[in-house]
Amino acid sequence: MPVYHIVLIRLKPGVTPELLDEFTTRAKAMANQVPGLTKIDVGPPLPITADRSKGFDMAVVGVLEKKEDITVYATHPAHMRAHELREQLCEETLVYDLEFPA
Repeated sequence: MPVYHIVLIRLKPGVTPELLDEFTTRAKAMANQVPGLTKIDVGPPLPITADRSKGFDMAVVGVLEKKEDITVYATHPAHMRAHELREQLCEETLVYDLEFPA
């Protein structure tokens, strides 16, 4: 069964748009590099629900083919490059993996 890999991000004060663009580029590039990762999106909360985001500024949502792919994803070099930059940007993150029927 496919898995949604959801990462909520609370940015540090003063993060530049250029740094966010670089993170988004690295994150989206993972879909072509990490086995089992079929899609990835990055973006802020929708304005109509942003007041309920509890201060999280953006999310990364990846779709993996199966739960076993989470381990491959977590240790893949492309993910580690995005993770390194995320550490520079983030004050806090929340990760949630959800398996769902196809």
